[in-house]
Parts: sequence; C-alpha cells; structure tokens
Amino acid sequence: MKPFAYLRPGSVAEAVRACAADPAARFLGGGTNLVDLMKLGVESPGLLIDVSRLPLDQVTRTEDGGLRIGATVRNSDLAAHPGVRGDYPALTQALLSGASGQLRNTATTGGNLLQRTRCPYFQDVSKPCNKRAPGSGCPAREGAHRDLAVLGHSQDCVATHPSDMAVALAALDATVVLHGPEGERTVPVTGFHRLPGDNPDQDTVIRPGELITEVVLPPPAAGGPSLYRKARDRASYAFALASVAAVLRVREGRVEHAALAFGGLAHRPWRARAAEDVLRGGPATEEAFAQAVDAELAAARPLRDNGFKVDLARRLASGALAELTSQAAAV
Repeated sequence: MKPFAYLRPGSVAEAVRACAADPAARFLGGGTNLVDLMKLGVESPGLLIDVSRLPLDQVTRTEDGGLRIGATVRNSDLAAHPGVRGDYPALTQALLSGASGQLRNTATTGGNLLQRTRCPYFQDVSKPCNKRAPGSGCPAREGAHRDLAVLGHSQDCVATHPSDMAVALAALDATVVLHGPEGERTVPVTGFHRLPGDNPDQDTVIRPGELITEVVLPPPAAGGPSLYRKARDRASYAFALASVAAVLRVREGRVEHAALAFGGLAHRPWRARAAEDVLRGGPATEEAFAQAVDAELAAARPLRDNGFKVDLARRLASGALAELTSQAAAV
C-alpha cells in the first residue's frame, strides 16, 4: 500500500488551496469510485482532501424556479427529493438505475460526474491503456470492447463514461459550478466531459485545483415531461450498454421542444443535437422519431463486437419519445 496524507478542510477555499498546491492530491467525497481505483493501483494520490463535510449538501430552489444541487448531496437523497421527482423525473430515474442502494447512499453528486470509465483495460494495471498511461496503447480496440464506445471514440481510446446521472443532466441542460484558484466558473454539463481525441487521460475540462461545488438545473420545461431508460445485461447493479434521457414537449401533434442524450455509447454523455434538429417542429409520430434518431446514429462507428449498441440505442430512444408523447396526450 502506498502511504498517503489526509486532510479535512474547513472551507471550500482551504480545499482548493490544498489541491492546487499538490499535483498528487485528490478530492474525496463518497469514495465509491476513487477508493476502488486506489485498491486496484490505478489511482495513487499522495493526499486525500475529504470534502464530504463541507456545507455543500443541500438542494435549494433558484430564483427562477430551477434547482441548485450541492456537490456532496448523496445520490439517494437527490433521487428522493420532491423537487427532483416532481419536475425532473428523468434525473430520479437515472439515479435509481445506477449502482446499488448502499452505494447510492454514499455516492455524491460531484463524485458521480467525476467517476472514471469501467473499461477493463483501464482498471487492470498489468495492461497498457492510453487513459491510464498515455502513449501505451489501446488494446480494447482489438480486444474486449463489447461494452465500449460506438460514438466519438478515437484511435487512442474507446472507453465509455459510466454515469447514468450525467446523461439525465445533459438532457436537462444542467450546468456545473466549479471553484478553483482563479475563482468560480460555470460549465454546461454537455461540455464538462471530453471526447478522447489524442488525450484520453483527460476526462473532463476541470482545471488543476478546481472543485465541483454544485450543479444547477434550469426551470423545468413547461409541459415537457422527461424520462430515462437504460438497457443492461442484468436488472440491477450493472452499467448501461445503452441508455437515453429524453425531454419532449408536444403541441397540436408537433414537437415544440426536444432534448435527447445517450449514455453507454461514448466517452461522455452524448447530447443528440442532430436528432433534436430533425425533431423540432416535426410531427410527433413514431416514424418521425425513428428518422430523427437515425440521423444522430449515422455518426456511429462500431467496432467488431459492439455494433448491436446502435440498434439498441435506436430502439431505446424511439421508444422513449413515443412514451413521452403518450404521457403528454394523457394529460
């Protein structure tokens, strides 16, 4: 075991200063991912900065009717929050589809966004991996890649991002608030995670020393219900083969607003902008939904063993949009 130091800061400013001063430091929230990676030898921080006791554990309303979610709010508490269940059902559904009850009781909002891929080559330090050791190679491309990316991957990495919550947040147009050595800034969830390119070791756009302090949801789209659907190898405690978060507002049989995001297909939650463009203003029919989803998935580049994900995502998304249309018609 590699020895490490431990710090429990009394403020966000103290936490940020300590992390900025030590490149080997890592923030510790619930530890459900970081501690596992430490046990595997993938992560070996010299300093753990425990931010779990900072006053970042509240969910409050914004002035315009949205929600402000503290970074240390536990996943189970967020899923059960009346404001989330009532106004953002896709987020509750996504949270409850992830991990187990015990892990949801421990995992935090900020940590969920920062969790790392479950690619088996990344988690096995005896294997090369460009994400873990840049320049060492990506054996997944020719090896075991059934669960890995079909969109946005590169020659250097075909990993997928594992979060369910982040997919729902992407469809709901959430923003991430970061506090760092240079002050506070906000980043849209859709721009927070990176595609691999030739730097797959960089998961996000977060800067050295920056701490996620909250996630902000805009006011819910009036008359625009949302949902999250996930396909996986078993009914619980499994990562998505493909998932979809959708928001749809229909008026007089035509799509007035649509937001769609895929999980399990790419290095980040994949906001389906091409599909949304096709949907907007068009008829709310199953045929139109299928055409829109096909327009998005035309960019897919499946590998030898994961082409099934494209059809799986197509069925999930088309079905989700049809279900939302039915919900709207029943109101």
